[in-house]
Amino acid sequence: MHTKTMEGLIGARTNMNMMNTPMRVYKEARRKGDLDTMERAMGYANECSDRAEEYKEEADEGMKKDTEETRKIAKEQREEAIQKCRDEREKLEKKIEENRNGDANTDTVIISEEGKVLLKDSTGLDDTVSAETKTDAVREPVTYTKTGEPVSAEQSISTSISVSV
Repeated sequence: MHTKTMEGLIGARTNMNMMNTPMRVYKEARRKGDLDTMERAMGYANECSDRAEEYKEEADEGMKKDTEETRKIAKEQREEAIQKCRDEREKLEKKIEENRNGDANTDTVIISEEGKVLLKDSTGLDDTVSAETKTDAVREPVTYTKTGEPVSAEQSISTSISVSV
């Protein structure tokens, strides 16, 4: 909050509270019929009211400055966020370009002799045929029962399935 805003609000409130005393004196003098005291009290009340109005204007100026500063800060933050996004996008584009050029570090998998033997024994493949093509061709669709036992495709076709929701 801007200092002018705080000063204006506090000043206006103080002068409005100070206006209560002359108004109380005015009402008391009116009851008594004392015109001089009534005029004097009303003069003090008007002074307090005028000062409260001046402080109100000062508070309005301070609030305008507050909004200007807030807008300026928000604009700077938006610009920083936009620049940060641009930087991140440029970095990402560089990484993508490096990956396309093959400059990026790649991982290689080396299978030990024991692993090759185990793979050969479990799939029955020789070294010239890839594991993916052979295993895809050998495998048949399998359905499992509730207990986890495999059932051949021929048995699962004859079985009826009941689903209730």
